[in-house]
Amino acid sequence: METKMNSLPLGDYALLSDCRSAALVSRAGSVDWLCFPRFDAPAVFARILDPDGGHFAISPAGDFQVSRAYADRTMTLETTFAAAAGTAVLTDAMAVGRDDRGHHLGARSPGVLLRRLTCTAGEIDVDVSYAPRPEYGLIHPILEPIPGGITARGGATRLLLSAPATPATPATADGLQVAGDTATAHLHLAAGQGVSFALLFGPMSGPPLAPWDAGRIAARLRDTNAGWRSWSALHQAYQGPWRDLVHQSGRVLQALTFAPTGAIVAAPTTSLPEAIGGERNWDYRYTWVRDASLTMEAMWVAACPDEAGKFFGFLADAAASQLRRGKDLQIMFGVGGEHDLSERELPHLSGWRSSRPVRVGNGAWAQRQLDVYGELLDAAQRLADQLGELDPVTQQFLAAAADTAASRWNEQDQGIWEIRGEPRDFLYSKLMCWVALDRAIALAPRLGAADRTPRWSAVRDEIRAAIESRGWNAKAGAYTQAFGREDLDASSLMLAITGFLPGDDPRMKATVDAIAARLTDKRGLVYRYLAHDGLAGTEGTFLLCTFWLAHAQALAGELDQATATFERAIAAINDVGLLAEEVDPGSGEMIGNFPQAFSHIGLVNAAWAISQAQQRAAGRGQQPAAGSGAAREDGSSALRVLQSTWVPDADGLGGP
Repeated sequence: METKMNSLPLGDYALLSDCRSAALVSRAGSVDWLCFPRFDAPAVFARILDPDGGHFAISPAGDFQVSRAYADRTMTLETTFAAAAGTAVLTDAMAVGRDDRGHHLGARSPGVLLRRLTCTAGEIDVDVSYAPRPEYGLIHPILEPIPGGITARGGATRLLLSAPATPATPATADGLQVAGDTATAHLHLAAGQGVSFALLFGPMSGPPLAPWDAGRIAARLRDTNAGWRSWSALHQAYQGPWRDLVHQSGRVLQALTFAPTGAIVAAPTTSLPEAIGGERNWDYRYTWVRDASLTMEAMWVAACPDEAGKFFGFLADAAASQLRRGKDLQIMFGVGGEHDLSERELPHLSGWRSSRPVRVGNGAWAQRQLDVYGELLDAAQRLADQLGELDPVTQQFLAAAADTAASRWNEQDQGIWEIRGEPRDFLYSKLMCWVALDRAIALAPRLGAADRTPRWSAVRDEIRAAIESRGWNAKAGAYTQAFGREDLDASSLMLAITGFLPGDDPRMKATVDAIAARLTDKRGLVYRYLAHDGLAGTEGTFLLCTFWLAHAQALAGELDQATATFERAIAAINDVGLLAEEVDPGSGEMIGNFPQAFSHIGLVNAAWAISQAQQRAAGRGQQPAAGSGAAREDGSSALRVLQSTWVPDADGLGGP
């Protein structure tokens, strides 16, 4: 089994987060991925990418059955092991800062992984294996037992595994036996007995780490749960169809947020492949302007967008000088605002299911993508009430983004999918430049840019004319991927979702039908595109695109089709409500980086669009939100019905 641990299905994993970094825990209780102290930091455990990449496993000896769920309204995982002689519950969390509550969740997270196993019935034998491998497995540290735990020394970091003894388990710390670079233990627990661990991280230059006792670990678990519940109470009021999945997706999106800056990562992992054994293996632990903007919009439905101001402030600080110097807006940044995300390979890692190369960094940071202006300004216009009064730097940044879209919309780029081939006139890029200007016109008074609206309006009309004349392909019978090409692309569905065309426009409906018929696999899941993109091999179906299809069908009034498409997409979801980027067309299992913000964004917005379509069909729908003077029916708007009344519940933390 040891040699195949990086072959587990991605759906076997659950996510832990402290809103700064993330871990993945398998159904068998093994932490196989963990980065400290940031999402994009070198991994301490990376067994998901290589059998010797490092892990921290706690599980019953012998055969056992597993069930698991997140504790109510939290990202604390509770895994129940049922063995022949007894049962035990493993509780896993990454500690948020003491008393971090509501909008401040993760503001002071200490960089600690918390684990507690409790025997709940009968008796159970437990195996523990602790094998830290800092810097993506390059370092096999020196392990040294100390009173109350084990230190790990090597490289630029320090790790301390607290393993406190208690009256119920007096030999916990002493029971961990060090053999080289791995510590193991075999423990016997009876009903009511438990064992606790806290993995602490610190830089080599920092002060020595001190072990935590069992009382402190228990207190930090309680406080972490209270922090997540306070966030959920303030943020989650959606009551439409698939409520639980929408709320869980909202928590996942919050878990992918880097609290110190407001940046949002596309996924907490790197190099989980888009095709098993292929080379389409990318590092997604960065904040894409596109993805983060769409995430903020999805917060209208799944949570609330009150963190919008921080996010836009982050982008303005990270990128404003680029536009002032006449450069394109960089499409992605490090979570701290870093610009240089140079890509490199880690040849010592074999990759998930031998999918090489394993990469860190992402070369797409230097690509040109003109769609980013539209996503950015669309989110700003949608969240204008939450942004409040904009500071001069943010005003100038957003106005400059609109100016850049107006100046460069007719140039070629790499497109939303970051195709690593020749630049093209991608329809989606033109569409989002139209969106940038459309939303900037609505925002102009708040940007101090009313004098620019005549030019913005004129260019917006030029873009519309170009899309309508050159984006439609008569031979394909649809709007296509790029001007002058017949290839279908799921991003054309955004013509309706952004409000560029009504959902029931004949050409729009023809495009929706063409994608449903010719850009799907045998399960009815949607590919991004099937055209050659400059890379070897193929990829799976894309969950975001499948949710886009459901969304567009809802806007077209095709409620039955929209619901069926949505149900096909969520069939891929795992037992704790997580979605990867793609689905393998052959096996049906999830592939690509996991969990993927894009997929959860699509779920949230499609669920909202279907709920609105249901209301319209029942004759009690609300008027669509107004955008730039025209009625719009894009399903991510969520209107104002999400404003909730908070009332205390039994734990005093409140509930939606």
